[in-house]
Amino acid sequence: MDGKGFFIDLTKCHACRGCQVACKQWHKLPAEETHNWGSFQNPQDLSFITYKLVRMEESVENGKVKDWLFFPDQCRHCIQPPCKMVGDMDDERAILQEFETGTVMFTARTKNLFADEIRDSCPYDIPRVNELTNVLSKCDMCFDRVINGKLPACVLSCPTGTMHFGDLDDMKAMAQERLAEVKKIYPNAVLGDPNAVRVIYLFQDRPSKYHGRAVASVGPRLYNRQQAFAKLFRPNRKA
Repeated sequence: MDGKGFFIDLTKCHACRGCQVACKQWHKLPAEETHNWGSFQNPQDLSFITYKLVRMEESVENGKVKDWLFFPDQCRHCIQPPCKMVGDMDDERAILQEFETGTVMFTARTKNLFADEIRDSCPYDIPRVNELTNVLSKCDMCFDRVINGKLPACVLSCPTGTMHFGDLDDMKAMAQERLAEVKKIYPNAVLGDPNAVRVIYLFQDRPSKYHGRAVASVGPRLYNRQQAFAKLFRPNRKA
């Protein structure tokens, strides 16, 4: 089974942050202590208690703001997740990939893993660690909702039609159709790693303008395999 997936059309995102709030609410995550750091984006980054973050960047040309670029960042649920490839070398039950949906889930057993290695293995820099417990966390695709026939909380909350969820093949088809439309207005529009992930973004401009890790510099299918193999034989590896 091809499983489930998201299509996120960034040309329609208004940065209302409804998805960010809905994620917090559904997962019963505490609020971040935030401060003014010179941007409307808050908190400043993802964390152990923030699975989804609407990133905000100004597109500037000739000293003037041309556009606001909004990017609801989250785990991409890679088809072949490098975080699991690396994690399995220490504990095969720490990071799971559910067969029916393709959801990549972190468990409490991630405390047995090397947190820095798991984060480094992710092309999108998503996993975050609780410094007190060493447990890792990230978006879980609202798996408890999805297996009961409900939409992920972030998708349900979106008022602008930015976020879509369904069978992965349907999301890919929707993304390609929408890309053809958008390119008439934004010739630089592109889909982010559409054949390697379950969260497909439509960028109206170069992905790097949205965020430095918006797309993988090396595809997730191949990313870090050689590194992971080498680490298998490192001298200080746990028995």
